[in-house]
Amino acid sequence: MSALFLELKDLSLSLDGRILLNGISLQMKRGELWTIYGPSGSGKTILAKALAGKNSYSGIMEFHWALRGSQGRVALVEQQSRFKNLSNTNEFYYQQRFNSYDSQEAETVGEVIGITTSKWISLLHVEDLLDKTLIQLSDGESKRLQIARALLDDPEFIILDNPFIGLDEEGRATLSNILENISNSGVQVLLFISGYSIPDCSTHSALLEGGRINTGLFNSPLIRPPSLFSGDLLKLLIPEKMVDFKRAIQMNKVNVRYGDKIILHDIDWIVLKGERWNLSGPNGAGKSTLLSLVTADNPQAYANDIYLFDWRRGSGESIWDIKKRIGFVSPELHLYFDFSANCYEVVASGLFDTIGLFRHLNNAQEEIVRTWMKLFNLEAYHGDTLSQLSISIQRVALLARALIKNPPLLILDEPCQGLDEEQTEYFKNLIDQICESFGTTLVYVSHYPQQVPSCVNQCLRLDCGRIVL
Repeated sequence: MSALFLELKDLSLSLDGRILLNGISLQMKRGELWTIYGPSGSGKTILAKALAGKNSYSGIMEFHWALRGSQGRVALVEQQSRFKNLSNTNEFYYQQRFNSYDSQEAETVGEVIGITTSKWISLLHVEDLLDKTLIQLSDGESKRLQIARALLDDPEFIILDNPFIGLDEEGRATLSNILENISNSGVQVLLFISGYSIPDCSTHSALLEGGRINTGLFNSPLIRPPSLFSGDLLKLLIPEKMVDFKRAIQMNKVNVRYGDKIILHDIDWIVLKGERWNLSGPNGAGKSTLLSLVTADNPQAYANDIYLFDWRRGSGESIWDIKKRIGFVSPELHLYFDFSANCYEVVASGLFDTIGLFRHLNNAQEEIVRTWMKLFNLEAYHGDTLSQLSISIQRVALLARALIKNPPLLILDEPCQGLDEEQTEYFKNLIDQICESFGTTLVYVSHYPQQVPSCVNQCLRLDCGRIVL
C-alpha cells in the first residue's frame, strides 16, 4: 500500500470575508497524480495557492515529506506567467511581441533558467528555446518553460493551475505525457482544471463545486445546460448605422519574417463582409502574427499588400481608425492588460480601444456599459479590480470589452480560455446571435472544435506559416 503524502481535514478558505471553501477533506497517496476539476469560480486557484503556502486557511493540512527538512519544497505553476523586462519592470505591452527591436527588452529563455543542461530541460524540450526571448514564446513554449523553472528548484510537490490552457491537441497530449513522466520520477503532481475534462495522465480525480470537494463523481462529470442570455437586452445594443464595406480583410502574398526566420509565407486571404471564419493551426503556426497584421499591432503590415475595410494599409489611416472597427480579445491582451483597472473600467475601455479607462463617460456611454455588464452577468463585480477577480471572470470582462462598441469585425483569439462548459456555451450562443442580429464579420481562433460557434462556416488553416488545404 502506498504511503500517505498529503491529508486535508475540514479545510476552509475565505477571501475578503467571504467563505469560498468549507470542509475540504482529501487524502493523496505518494505516486498518485490527482486532478481537481470543476466550474470556473469554484475556488480551485485559491486552494492551489493555499497548498503552496500562499493563502491562509483554517483546518488541517498535513504533508508527509519523504525527507526530513523538505518542508516548503512546493512549486506552484500558475495559469498565467507575467515576467519582467531587462529594466526589471512589468511594462511590456502587446505590440512588443511583433516588434523585433522592442522584443530585445525581454530576457531569453537561457538567461531566465540560468543553465542549459538538466533532465528537466530535456524532458520538457526546452533546449530549442534557449535563444528565444520570453515575449516571443508560444503558449505551449511558455508553459513548458514555467514547468521547467519550477522543477529546477527541485520540489517534492508540484501544483499546476490549468496547465493545458492555450495548447493545441498535440501540445495537450505531449504535456500529459510529460506530467506522467514527472510523476513517475518521484515528484508528486497535482492538477487543477476548469471544467470537466480530466487528462489521461491523471490517476485520481475530485470535483470541487459549491465550496466542497467530492471524490465520488469523477467517472460521471456533471454537464449543465447553458444559461440563456437576454434577447431583449441584445436588441437594445443593435447599432443605428452599419459600416459599409465589401472586404473586411484582403491579404495578397503577405510575408513576415524576423531575421532569418519566416513566420508567414505568401498568405492570400479574403474575408468578405458578414463572413465567419475559423482560423486554425497548431501552436506556433503563425496565427497570432497573422491577426496582428489586421489589428494594427504589427509594423510589418506596412511592408505588405493588405486591405482592411476596403482601404489599403498605409494609405493615411491611423491605428485608431482601424481599431475602432475591430473588437478583439486574445490571451496576450489579457496577459498585458492593466490589472489595477476595475471590472467596469475594463468593459468601458473597449469604447476607446485603450488598456484601461482614461476618459469620462457621458450618460449614453454609461448606459451601454451597464447593459453589456448585465448581458455578461458582471454586475456583481462592478468595482472589483482585475487582480481581485478569478481568471475566468477576467476573461468574461475582456470579452464584454471586445463587443461593447458593436464592431463590424470581431477577432476572437481563444476567447473561451479559462471558461468552463457552461460559460463557453453561453458565449457561443451570444456570438451566434450577435453575428445574426448585427451582420458581424467574425474571425475565431480555438484549439477546441467544440468551442467554435455554429455560425462559423469557413476555415483558414495555417501550419509553419503557410496556408494548408
